[in-house]
Amino acid sequence: MDTIRKIAYFSMDVPNKPGEAARILGLLRDAGIDLLAFSGFPNGRRAQLDFIPSNVAAFTAAARKAGLRLNPKKVGFWARGNDRPGAVARIMTTLATAKINVTAIDAVCAGAGRYGAIFWVKPKDVAKSAKLLGAS
Repeated sequence: MDTIRKIAYFSMDVPNKPGEAARILGLLRDAGIDLLAFSGFPNGRRAQLDFIPSNVAAFTAAARKAGLRLNPKKVGFWARGNDRPGAVARIMTTLATAKINVTAIDAVCAGAGRYGAIFWVKPKDVAKSAKLLGAS
């Protein structure tokens, strides 16, 4: 059974240098923050880190206490379910048929017959996407 849920995510821009993500993830770990997903990638001469916390209030409080400068909260989607051929294709096809463009997606086989994915659409398409996908 697939589960798709709307999630809050936060990003921050950091120096693109070795150890920066490890430092920030260590601060969050030490604060007891559980992340559903984390992504990082170069962005010009810097890097962007994306955090999807399981508890938004705890995450933002810990980030504030650690002095992390987060960009404003945004909304995305988190999907997970039984791994099978076409699991992510179904999501993409549903959105494409509705003329909704996916801004970005990261999907992985999670092992033990499971998959997970995080994906984003434009803010104007969030409500329609949630309805089409049955997202909670």
